[in-house]
Amino acid sequence: MSRTFRLATRTVAAVLILSSCGATGFDADLRGWLPGALSTADAAARAAPRPQPDERGIISFPAYQLVVARAGDTPATVAARLGVDAARLAQHNALPADAMLGAGQTLVLPQRVGASVGGTAGGGGTGAVRDPFAGQSAGNRQSPAAASGPAAASASANPRQHVVAAGETPWSIARRYDVGVQDLAVWNGLPASMTLRVGQRLVIPVAGRQPPDRAMAATTLPGTGSPTPRPPSASEPLPSEDTAPAADPGPAAPATDLGATRTAASSGGRFRMPVSGSIIRVYEKGRNDGIDISATAGTPVTAAGTGTVAAVTQDAAGSPIAVIRHDGGLMTVYAALASLDVAKGDVVDAGQAIGKAGSGGFVHFEVRRGLESLDPEDFLN
Repeated sequence: MSRTFRLATRTVAAVLILSSCGATGFDADLRGWLPGALSTADAAARAAPRPQPDERGIISFPAYQLVVARAGDTPATVAARLGVDAARLAQHNALPADAMLGAGQTLVLPQRVGASVGGTAGGGGTGAVRDPFAGQSAGNRQSPAAASGPAAASASANPRQHVVAAGETPWSIARRYDVGVQDLAVWNGLPASMTLRVGQRLVIPVAGRQPPDRAMAATTLPGTGSPTPRPPSASEPLPSEDTAPAADPGPAAPATDLGATRTAASSGGRFRMPVSGSIIRVYEKGRNDGIDISATAGTPVTAAGTGTVAAVTQDAAGSPIAVIRHDGGLMTVYAALASLDVAKGDVVDAGQAIGKAGSGGFVHFEVRRGLESLDPEDFLN
């Protein structure tokens, strides 16, 4: 999977989520307009709840522990309360020691701490979560049979950890591990803005009972055909990907200018090229929802047509994104930029400078009608 494709996917998702450019609402988990293997609807139905912390806010798993922050906490105050080194705790979670934490935000401990004196959640003085109903009165406890569901399963499981890389979002991480984005947020105490930071450690929710594969269990009459079974790719996490550092040089432009290969039917379009360069990656619906145009860092990026700036935002790596709304229900998207010279609500003319190209060696350009991506070369003159 190329760095260009990952950037295009993440930046467009960020634009659509933050700007609400469509006339109607849409699912922030992307299920409403990205069907197929990217759907996390099944996973959301089988995620188990996170175990409850003890009185110190600690949740212990077999391989590691995490702590749930209280209102007004910082890594330093949490470290003092637990008797661990503040600098090490902060570094382990990619935070300054004095960073303010939100109530419910989680930090992964760099070392195990002993059980509390009361041992309400430790069980047996080990600090491990073994009883999902620890701390409840006997009258409120459920029977062992009632505790055999997903909640009980999560108590003895060892959830995976994920260290956030540049450009990743909660939605891309949820899809990667086949979990619901809301469950990912609840388990890690993510803020309402769903923002992540590079180096942040996330705990991946533990799956509960898998729903049966109805296609495998179905019995059909002779000659009627059989349902398609659920493929392994729908339940297994995606393979690991290597994210190239932002400082790496951009891709070299090919010797052939792909922009010169436009057919006569696509010439004379209503939009102009936002930068003067070769098209180094063409439109592929569902894989690359726009085109990548070769551009050196600092090259002026211009509006493809007259319109109004509908949204100005940033991707997870902090690169600015602009969306311009045009007549006829069309929108153009500009990503992989270093800076922007326009603000939301500005009216721009075709050819007016709106920002400068970033250091990636290209500018990503899209044409959309609502949530549907279109081939930009069909509109370029």
